Amino acid sequence: MQFSRRVFCGRLTPDDVGREVFLAGWVDAFRDHGGLLFVHLRDRSGLVQIVFSPEVAAADVCERAGGLRAEYCVVVEGKVAKRLAGTENPHIETGLIEVMVTGLSVLAPSDALPFAISEKAMVAGAPSAGAGGVAEDLRLQYRYLDIRRPSVRENLVARHRVFQCVREFLDGRGFVEVETPMLTMSTPEGARDYLVPSRVHPEKFYALPQSPQLFKQLLMIGGMERYFQLARCFRDEDLRPNRQPEFTQLDVEASFIDEEFLYELIEELTVRMFDVGGITLPRPFPRMTHAEALATTGSDRPDLRFDLRLVDVTPVFSQTRYSIFRQVLQRGGRIMGLNVKGQSGRLSKNVLQNEYAKDIAPSFGAKGMTWMRVQDGRFESNIVQFFARRELDALRRAFDAADGDVLIMIADPSPAVVTSALGQLRLHLAARLGLIHPRRFCPVWITEFPLFEPTEDGGVTSSHHPFTAPDRVDFDPANVDDLLALRSRAYDLVVNGEELGGGSIRINDRGVQGRIFAALGLTEEETRERFGFFLRALDFGAPPHGGLALGMDRTVSMILQTPSIREVIAFPKNRSAACPLTGAPAGVRREQLAELGLLNLGGPHAPPGTPGTKDRLDRLSWVSRIGIAAGERPAMEAILAQAEELASVATRNAGDAPPIRTVVPVANRTRPGTEQKRSALAQTGQLLGSAPVVKGQYYQVANILE
Repeated sequence: MQFSRRVFCGRLTPDDVGREVFLAGWVDAFRDHGGLLFVHLRDRSGLVQIVFSPEVAAADVCERAGGLRAEYCVVVEGKVAKRLAGTENPHIETGLIEVMVTGLSVLAPSDALPFAISEKAMVAGAPSAGAGGVAEDLRLQYRYLDIRRPSVRENLVARHRVFQCVREFLDGRGFVEVETPMLTMSTPEGARDYLVPSRVHPEKFYALPQSPQLFKQLLMIGGMERYFQLARCFRDEDLRPNRQPEFTQLDVEASFIDEEFLYELIEELTVRMFDVGGITLPRPFPRMTHAEALATTGSDRPDLRFDLRLVDVTPVFSQTRYSIFRQVLQRGGRIMGLNVKGQSGRLSKNVLQNEYAKDIAPSFGAKGMTWMRVQDGRFESNIVQFFARRELDALRRAFDAADGDVLIMIADPSPAVVTSALGQLRLHLAARLGLIHPRRFCPVWITEFPLFEPTEDGGVTSSHHPFTAPDRVDFDPANVDDLLALRSRAYDLVVNGEELGGGSIRINDRGVQGRIFAALGLTEEETRERFGFFLRALDFGAPPHGGLALGMDRTVSMILQTPSIREVIAFPKNRSAACPLTGAPAGVRREQLAELGLLNLGGPHAPPGTPGTKDRLDRLSWVSRIGIAAGERPAMEAILAQAEELASVATRNAGDAPPIRTVVPVANRTRPGTEQKRSALAQTGQLLGSAPVVKGQYYQVANILE
């Protein structure tokens, strides 16, 4: 079979009429008109209609054609012809022509399909089944079939073109593509590592890279000066809709540069990538400090496609008689709000009071919500009477309020709660009221992030990663207040409320790097053990350098405007970080575990209560995740023995004994010296930061009992 003669289906044009062609592909759809059989033949390039007619094809060819079914893999020979007037199909690129078949070979038949693959109707105006209503896990289980669908294939081709654009642009700017190791050492990058056990080095582990951070810095120290990589990265993160445990990022690093170099470079590259998808981005990209983004949009990933902005009206109510506001201000709180211009007609009193104030705002973490509407020059609300005229006048000026406007305010002792709740309300209102133009793209640089964030134990942790340069080096690593006042030389690229990437200028001075590690609470021994090789490299003339990483899955998804990044990844994991296609993650044989030395890992140092330990109280403590102090063990042993005795009696007398309802009187129990206090992370909203779904101020979890 001469595949060298093959012509791609989607590349045939009316100029090919009369040409003898050899085509190969899959049966997309077919129509049997008695003596005539019409088939859509599909390959990677597109579709073309092929026709089996007794007047053109031999009887045995027509007979074999009658047995064709969807997704049969075939080759055909025939002559290109112009379609009859009125039979053209404008929904496919080859809709003006067809191929009159003279020869047919079935290369491979197909079983019945788990879902429809065809996306193009054979007759103009007729509906096409497609796979739009198919469960995602079923699509991923048969991903090789899903990829045959033109929409999925086109996403992957577009991804390829974006990647080629990246390579060509960076090559033209003098960057060299270098691959860094996939098996490396675990380092603090902000998420959990995927660990890989070593057979050669028993009881030791590699880590899959969360990013090539240290290696790209070492390349700068090595004098490469300009490096990039389309790097595969791995993070064992909590589940979110647009995250994958393995993903691709564009990693860029350069020496002897500052922030302005990277801003210009990445802006030009981003403009070119979006242009692949027919999207024109405005330049230059605006810049906002981290503090300004939070103060005006309630988010460090601001969506600037609409104009709702937060306004701080705390000074307006400094002398207020309204008790709720007064109590908040006495506790050092803040009052902020936003003006929904001209939307009074769509936000009725019932919607504001019963939906937003009672349900929606509390679901975003606010304890309450205050609203006012402007009508005929006056404020309308159920609390207007509590405010003095001067307060209402100042409020009008602060919000630039006019007739038809709706003011929404939130007050809370925690400024972080105020900005977070209002930021989420801002997005909710914009979506509800249709304020977001679907084809508008608004990039922005976010700068001057805090270098450190407070931890619950009174220490600090890195906001980005510990290799980010501070805005000044005269800091005391033991002074927490001084550390929290530091700003970083970090920057994020945000488009339409999505963080596409971020980076920073790095530390190239060993002394400064050591003080950062000390601020993070690492001892000299821990620093040497985890980063000794890197600190040693800083001793050999490390140049000033910096870089950035862009999430390519997220970027391509935004360019193509797909509902999920899974639509632009060839073989993605599902929402549970599992692979329906291969069944990963899966168990392995005991022989494999034994070969890797994992069967008895930990030995005598295994945590008390882990499977295999004999102490029943340790086991109970382990499975219940409740620590038991040494002084509590005798009492707990007695309670456990009593419970086992009662259970034994109940088992022996199951038919006669009354049900056991409790073994001890009902009472609240707390350990001596325990006092109630609210977590600092709860006050800032960080406590719920990794929750997949939040309802009010609580994690929303799946039902355990139905």
